[in-house]
Amino acid sequence: MGYYDDQDGQRRGKENRRGGGRFGYFLSGLIGVIVGALVVALLFPSIFGKTNPDSAAVDSNSVANTNPSTPKTTKTVSLKVTTDITKAVEKTEKAVVGVSNIQKQSIWSDDMFGQDSKSSSSQEAGSGSGIIYKKVGDKAYVVTNYHVIEGANALEVTLSNGKKLSAKLVGGDKYTDLAVLQIDGSNVTTVAQFGDSDALKLGETVIAIGNPLGEEFAGSVTEGIVSGLNRTVPVDIDEDGTEDWQEEVIQTDAAINPGNSGGALVNIAGQVVGINSMKISNESVEGIGFSIPINSAKPVIHQLETKGKITRPALGVGIVNVSDISAYQQKETLKLPANVTTGVVIGSVEDGSPASKAGLKEFDVIYKLDDQKIDNIVELRKFLYEHKQPGDKVKVSVYRNGQPKTFTLTLGTASGSN
Repeated sequence: MGYYDDQDGQRRGKENRRGGGRFGYFLSGLIGVIVGALVVALLFPSIFGKTNPDSAAVDSNSVANTNPSTPKTTKTVSLKVTTDITKAVEKTEKAVVGVSNIQKQSIWSDDMFGQDSKSSSSQEAGSGSGIIYKKVGDKAYVVTNYHVIEGANALEVTLSNGKKLSAKLVGGDKYTDLAVLQIDGSNVTTVAQFGDSDALKLGETVIAIGNPLGEEFAGSVTEGIVSGLNRTVPVDIDEDGTEDWQEEVIQTDAAINPGNSGGALVNIAGQVVGINSMKISNESVEGIGFSIPINSAKPVIHQLETKGKITRPALGVGIVNVSDISAYQQKETLKLPANVTTGVVIGSVEDGSPASKAGLKEFDVIYKLDDQKIDNIVELRKFLYEHKQPGDKVKVSVYRNGQPKTFTLTLGTASGSN
């Protein structure tokens, strides 16, 4: 029993000591809880109903949004986006205008006596785009495509702000498909800057600005890349089914639609590097548009502005492609060597022309100008129009009755012949 008491006493003694330890632990824990609560209260005052002004605004919105009786509010965020493309567009967009081709049209109607009567009215026959490239005093100048203004009885330009101005045709050229217009410059605020189309690279970003499908979509902007350089596109200028010209163009996949003609192709610096002119319209083709390189256009624009027309050199002959002559006539009439299947046949010679004075004759076959091989009419015209001026001398190499001969002549000025 003593052992038990002894143990019991020992146990109680230990319990007493533990009781004193528990109180100490409890007191320490309580202090820890109080300190922790104070820290939390300081760091997160909203838990205890105390809020700062910022959190109050958030909380009130949160409460309002969860209360069905309180209308929900949506915050409007204004985001200002500025990129190289937006900068380029801002630099040039106000210099791109609409061009309206106004033509007189006949209208037939019955008069009061039941007789047919004819009257005429002026209506818009077509529209395109243009670029304000120069302002001098109270006048401003616009470049566009020739096919945009062809056949017009009157022309009208619509500025980017919607203001309409009558326009005067200064000059136009079918071969380069360019025309220059003059307008009142008092409302013109932006003039386009020409860039360097020779510096363009494949894959370079370009932007087309214009009025596809007319004024409804005025100032439309499309983006693409330079898809091809030094392209040539055959053009039938007189619509007789025969190619008259090879137009040098920039190929791009930036969308170019009817009405974009004459608008600007702009590089990332906001400089005009091309004048949009055409696209391949075919169900099986997508994203092939063309622009006239600005470096090719600049000398034409200057000559149209200062002289009103392009002065081109001429031989004074009527011509046809050898390839359009039957094999029988090539052999029997022209007496061409068997290995000659290309060139340009002289079909007629104007009296007093440079060709006549030099001794060229009907059925002579031109195969070379200076040292440039000539295979067809397009190549002949391109050589003369791009490398020669009226008054320049040129060596003309021909086959006459199958024999090669060379003549030197002084070029005249083009009229209706070549």
